[in-house]
Amino acid sequence: MGTARQAAGVPSPLVGEGQGGGEPRRAGSPPTLNPSPQGGGESDLERAHSAAAAVVDPEIPVLTLADLGVLRGVERRGDAIIVKLTPTYTGCPATLAIQLAVEAALAEAGLTAARVDIVLAPAWSTDDITEDGRRKLRDYGIAPPARGAAARSLFAEETVACPKCGSTDTSRISEFGSTACKALWRCEACAEPFDYFKCL
Repeated sequence: MGTARQAAGVPSPLVGEGQGGGEPRRAGSPPTLNPSPQGGGESDLERAHSAAAAVVDPEIPVLTLADLGVLRGVERRGDAIIVKLTPTYTGCPATLAIQLAVEAALAEAGLTAARVDIVLAPAWSTDDITEDGRRKLRDYGIAPPARGAAARSLFAEETVACPKCGSTDTSRISEFGSTACKALWRCEACAEPFDYFKCL
C-alpha cells in the first residue's frame, strides 16, 4: 500500500473536496493529508482523524471506520474542521448513527469547531475494507467480501470460504443475512451457517 500506516491497515487523512481544492479519493487510491495553511492546524487535523477513525461501526462493532474505509477525508475550511464520511450504500440505516458517533468523538477530543459531511462520490466499495478489517470480519465469524468488487459481474458465481473452518464447500441460504449488506450462507463441511459481507 505504500506506507507503514497503510500496510497496517490504517488509512491516513485524505485530500477532499473543500475550499483548498484537491481531487476526491478514488477507491483503492492511497490517502494523503490535507495540511492547513494555519499554524498548528495540522495537529488538529490529525486529532480529528484519529478520533473519527477509532469510531466503531454500529452494525459490526469489531470494525472501526478506518477498517471499513468509510472515512474519506479530514480538512480545514476556514475555522472549521470537516470530517468526510461515505456511507456503505445510499440509505444505509447506520449512517446517522455513525455521523452522531463521530461528532461525539470529535467533541470529546476537544474539537468543538469540527463537523461531519456526508460525501456520496466516489461511491464506497467493499474493496475499501482494509486487510486488517477483513481479518477482523473472519475472526468475528463473517466471511469478508471478495476483492475486485468493481470488476465483478452482478450475477457472477461466488466462491465463499467458511470463516469458521475455511472450506469453500458452501452454499447461499438467503440473499439477506442479519443486515441488508450481508447474505446468509451455510458451510457444507462443518454445517455451520454464517454471514457473508456482500460485494458492492
